Amino acid sequence: MKSLTSSSRLCFLCAILLGRSLIGADLPNVVVIFIDDMGYADIGPFGAKSYPTPNLDRMAREGRRFTDFHVSSAVCSASRSALMTGCYHERVGISGALGPSSRIGLSAGETTLAEICKQKNYATTCIGKWHLGHHPMFLPTNHGFDSYYGLPYSNDMWPNHPEELAKKAKGKVLKGGYPLLPLVENTKIIDAEVTGDDQMQLTTNYTNRAVDFIRQHRHEPFLVYLPHSMVHVPLYVSSKFAGKSGAGLFGDVVMEVDWSVGQILDTLKEVGVDEKTLVVFTTDNGPWLSYGDHAGSALPHREGKGTAWEGGIRVPTLMRWPSKIPAGTTCDELACTVDILPTVAAMIGAELPKHKIDGQNIMPLMTGGSEVKSPHETMPCYFASDELQGIRDREWKLILPHQYRTLAGKPVGTGGIPAQYETAKVGLELYNMKNDRSETKNVAADHPEIVARLEAAAEAWRFELGDKLTNRKGSGVRPHATMTESDAVLK
Repeated sequence: MKSLTSSSRLCFLCAILLGRSLIGADLPNVVVIFIDDMGYADIGPFGAKSYPTPNLDRMAREGRRFTDFHVSSAVCSASRSALMTGCYHERVGISGALGPSSRIGLSAGETTLAEICKQKNYATTCIGKWHLGHHPMFLPTNHGFDSYYGLPYSNDMWPNHPEELAKKAKGKVLKGGYPLLPLVENTKIIDAEVTGDDQMQLTTNYTNRAVDFIRQHRHEPFLVYLPHSMVHVPLYVSSKFAGKSGAGLFGDVVMEVDWSVGQILDTLKEVGVDEKTLVVFTTDNGPWLSYGDHAGSALPHREGKGTAWEGGIRVPTLMRWPSKIPAGTTCDELACTVDILPTVAAMIGAELPKHKIDGQNIMPLMTGGSEVKSPHETMPCYFASDELQGIRDREWKLILPHQYRTLAGKPVGTGGIPAQYETAKVGLELYNMKNDRSETKNVAADHPEIVARLEAAAEAWRFELGDKLTNRKGSGVRPHATMTESDAVLK
C-alpha cells in the first residue's frame, strides 16, 4: 500500500473533521437555567401576578410546564449534587449547604452532566453559583466543564450575612462570621472581595457570559449550565430593573431573571440553533419563607425551603425544545432533577455512568401526551440532615414522623432580615397529591394498605440510602471527596 502524499493526508484529515462536524451538527444543545430559592408560584406560568415574567410566559407557550417536578432536597448543595449527578444527594454523600470553611466536595468518581456531554465532544460551561465544593479540585473545570465563572457558594456567605446583621442590630457580639466573598474564574479568584455593587451586576454578567458562549460555540454542540445566584438573599438587582416591578425588590429581581431567560432564547434564535436546543428552567428548592418580603411563594403548597413538604421540594419547571416538545402543554406526572442527566444522555446517545444512578429518562414525559406515566414508582424525600422524611409515588405522599421548621403563622421578616422559625413535629401522615397538593387532609386512617405499601418502600430506601432518624447506613451510599493537606486551596 502506497503512503499518502501531503495533499492526500490533508484531504483525509479534512474529511475526518467534516464528518465530526456533521455528526456534531445533528446533536441537540442543552441549556439548564437553575434559579436559587425560587418558589413554585414566583413566575407567571405558575401563578405570579404581582409582576410580569413575559419571557418565562413565552417558554410556557412554546414549551411544556411540569407541575409535579421535584428536587432531591430543599437546600442548596444537596439539591445541586442531584442535578449534576443524576443521583439523590444521599447517594453521593453531599448534604446541606457547604460553606467557606468546608473541606469536602463532589467526588471525582461521580459522573456529572458535563462529563456525559463530553462523551460527544460538547463545549461545556458553568456560569453562576456552583456550591459543590469551592477549592480547585471540586470546581466545575475538574468535573467536565471547559470553563467556569461565578460565586463558588451562596451569595449570603459573606461578612454581611443577613442573620449576622440582625444580631449586630440587636447589639449582640458577633463571633467568627464569614470571610470575604470571592468571584472565581475557572480555578482562580479574580475578585477577592465581592461587594454589594458587584452583586447588583451578577445576573447581568452571568447572562452576558452565557450569551457570548452560545455565540462562540453555535457551530458545535454545547451545554450551558446557568445557576443564577438570585433569588437567594441578599437580593440585588441592576439599575435596569430596580423599582420596575411595582412589587418591591423581590419582584424586581425576578423580572431581571426573566430578562436573562429572554436573552438566552433570543440568542438561540439569532444564531440559528433555536430548533435544536433544549432549554430547562427550574430551581434548587422552594422559597426561604422566613425572609418575608424578600422571599417568594410556594402556594398552593405547604411550607418552603428547608422542609420535605411540597413547598420545599416541588419547584416550577419549564422545558422548551421547539422541534421536539409540543408547545403550550403541561405534564402533571412525577419527575425530578435527577432525571435531567439520564435524559440528556439518551438524547445525545451517550453512555450512562457505570455506577448506580437514580434518575430516569423522562423524554416521553417531555414529548408525549397525557397517557405517558412517570417512570418513578416511588421517590424518597430526604432532608439535608440525612433524614428520610417522606415518600412520594405518582399519586400519594407518606410523611414519616419527624421535626420540621415552620413560621407557625408568625409575622415574617422584612427588609432582608429574617423572622425566627419554630420547630414542629409531625407523625405518620398520608396525603393524596392529586386532590390535596397543599397537604392539609391526613387520610392515613382511610388507606392503611397505601400506608403499608409506602412504609415498605421507605424501608427499601433506608436500606439503599440510609436514614439518620432510624440510625441506618445505606448500602448504596458513595463517599464525597475530602481535601488532604497537600491539596490546593482556592486563591
